[in-house]
Amino acid sequence: MIKIIFSDMDGTLLDDNSDLPRGFDEMIAELKKRDVIFSPASGRQYYSLLKSFEKYKDDFLFLAENGTLVMYRGKEIFLNSMPRETALNILKLGDNFENILRVYCGKTKAYLLEKDHKSEYLDELSKYFSLHEAVKDFAEVEDVPIKMSFFDPKGKVAENIYPIINKNFGDTMQVVLASDYWADVINLNVSKGAAVKKIQEKFSITPDECAAFGDYLNDVQMLQAVTYSFAMKNAHPDLKKFAKYEALSNSESGVLKGIEKLMNEGLI
Repeated sequence: MIKIIFSDMDGTLLDDNSDLPRGFDEMIAELKKRDVIFSPASGRQYYSLLKSFEKYKDDFLFLAENGTLVMYRGKEIFLNSMPRETALNILKLGDNFENILRVYCGKTKAYLLEKDHKSEYLDELSKYFSLHEAVKDFAEVEDVPIKMSFFDPKGKVAENIYPIINKNFGDTMQVVLASDYWADVINLNVSKGAAVKKIQEKFSITPDECAAFGDYLNDVQMLQAVTYSFAMKNAHPDLKKFAKYEALSNSESGVLKGIEKLMNEGLI
């Protein structure tokens, strides 16, 4: 029987207006009755996830920052930080680009440069990082670095930023495409899938007791780490190769429908 359900947020659980699907609260209540834990698994900051699910802060297992930080009932389950010098050197690559937002993702807060503290970036930044601060220089940040993020408002992060970062740090770090607009740089051994495996170990459960839903390439390892894997109808074509099932799109409450499928099959 399934004991944990992992779900990506944007393009997966949330609709195109970034709203939760109708019937979400009722589904969570039913899962709770059946002793199933729901886990938002996202590139979003932990505090952003916490803000979205305030009333479930003691129920949900939060897999944040693409697997670099896992929190449960206010306690840290897993943390994977990167060397501070490496983080700063990665961010320096952004000097080669105009109109690119760089974000130093720390354990407690996200940081951007004062020169980038403008509306065209802040609206997007606030979606994923509820707690953020502008600084004159990233070198003054003392927060533990867990991820470095780059945002391209033109939606060409794969063409413009990914090749440069990968060329300079591909041997020691991992560059993950979270969407057409965002690229994240994390340690080589970090992914949503690696975090799922840590959780399975911590909770003494198997892949057969887990389900996962995703839509983009940063969800590949997560789908591989569970037996009941779902790619959304609107998912990146390459992700669908790694999924056992296809769920309806995020705008059609695909995650809830997928969970219903599992219930109907007697797996929950």
